[in-house]
Amino acid sequence: MKSEFCGLKRNFGEIKLFPETLDDLWHLKHLIAPGDLVFATTFRSIDSATDKARPEKTEKKPVRLGIRIEKVEFHHNSGRLRAGGVIEHGPDTGFHHSLNLESGHEISVIKNWTSYDLERIDRAVKASSLGLIHILTVEEGEAELFRLRQFGPELVTSVLGGSGKREGLDSRKEFFLEVYGFLSAITGPVVVAGPGFVKDDFISFLKSKDAELAERCITAETRRIGRGAVQEVIGLGITGRINEDIQLAREVKAIDELLKRISTGGAVAYGVSEVRQAIDYGAVDEVLVCDSLLRDDNISALLETAENMRAGIVVLSTEFEPGSRLEALGGIAALLRFKI
Repeated sequence: MKSEFCGLKRNFGEIKLFPETLDDLWHLKHLIAPGDLVFATTFRSIDSATDKARPEKTEKKPVRLGIRIEKVEFHHNSGRLRAGGVIEHGPDTGFHHSLNLESGHEISVIKNWTSYDLERIDRAVKASSLGLIHILTVEEGEAELFRLRQFGPELVTSVLGGSGKREGLDSRKEFFLEVYGFLSAITGPVVVAGPGFVKDDFISFLKSKDAELAERCITAETRRIGRGAVQEVIGLGITGRINEDIQLAREVKAIDELLKRISTGGAVAYGVSEVRQAIDYGAVDEVLVCDSLLRDDNISALLETAENMRAGIVVLSTEFEPGSRLEALGGIAALLRFKI
């Protein structure tokens, strides 16, 4: 993401945003809210008054519109963000129009920006200058490759092969070659994770096959493979050592601490009413909140009160397991300075 601040007064004003990746569109989903004014160049049907024979004919022309947003939808499978509302600036004022926002297209957003809005922009801008991290989870005859998006792990591909122990070394070599075929197209860092020695054997294979790729790989011992192994890797802080800006590491650490305190009767509150009470007592050290609740005015007011009391705010993605766990607890919780 690239951004350009056009002068904010008391956190109100215009910020130009240039999404470059799918992750950036996901960030925009949470930065654009109903009531915001968004300017973008889009295509809109214009009546063709010169076509007398076919008066119903229309053509789409590029126009710059300012839309008061009513609804925002993120479709990460198609790589598109849809933001619809009423046209306030440009042709056909008062009519509805939907913006189909894609990476590579500039938009301008005018609104009251919260501190966690600005923090999200800062995180997205920093992340854009760094390569995506991939995690390869591997054991005998089975491998899964994940790409770490900022909204959670995304499965890239799975590979099934014969077991070297059962079917001979040639079978394992063919398996390693197939996995290497997918890794060879990756330019960023790779974490190779899994139980046992298969991951180490694969790294040895890589060193003989592609020394440059092997240098970009880090191994991690995990109890399992698949998505569970990805979460283990994040929880171990390995991705944080690769890229300190990875938000997922913070989310895993926060939810682990929350669940630990709940299980031991520690200083914690969860659910809206309990968190509100803890804030009233001045007991909150850090608030954990699901991104899906940020559009709720009551929750936003609660977070603002917590921030004014110098509490930290951690926003968890509901598209990743820690966020799903928090959602099951009411979507909001707090780590407290003392028990109440």
